[in-house]
Amino acid sequence: MSRPLRPVGIDFVESAPLRLVYAAELSASPEDIYHALADDVSGWPRWFTAVTAARPLGQGTGREIRLRGGAVLRETILAAQPSERYAYRVDEANTPGLRALVEEWLLTPAGNGTRLRWTFAVDGSGPFRFALRLGRPGMGRAFRDAARRLDERLRGPAA
Repeated sequence: MSRPLRPVGIDFVESAPLRLVYAAELSASPEDIYHALADDVSGWPRWFTAVTAARPLGQGTGREIRLRGGAVLRETILAAQPSERYAYRVDEANTPGLRALVEEWLLTPAGNGTRLRWTFAVDGSGPFRFALRLGRPGMGRAFRDAARRLDERLRGPAA
């Protein structure tokens, strides 16, 4: 059963009790990556394997995300700065122990591509935070795999 989470603002990215931050270098442009993140919401499952379904809500002001394992998240977009930043807050979730969550994707030009940084800022019960800390390496692998898949997808078929 879904329940409301604590409404937090974009500043929660810096003040959350637990912050998991991951980064990767992609050959794709910031514009193309931003489009995949913010505009092609339903395309997320094609490159982020933890996501089984994604759909925009409220004319692009929110999203519903379904994750492997059965988690369902309803989100509100907090920042949509083309080619620079995309962030959202989870408003409702069926995840036990989760109290507040903001995810931020920062895109920075780097060489001939983009540096992509994902921040997972969260508050939850003690056991929830403990489980996330234990799962940090797995989340890192999931992020790196997603970044690689996204980059491959944006490059298109090899010539």
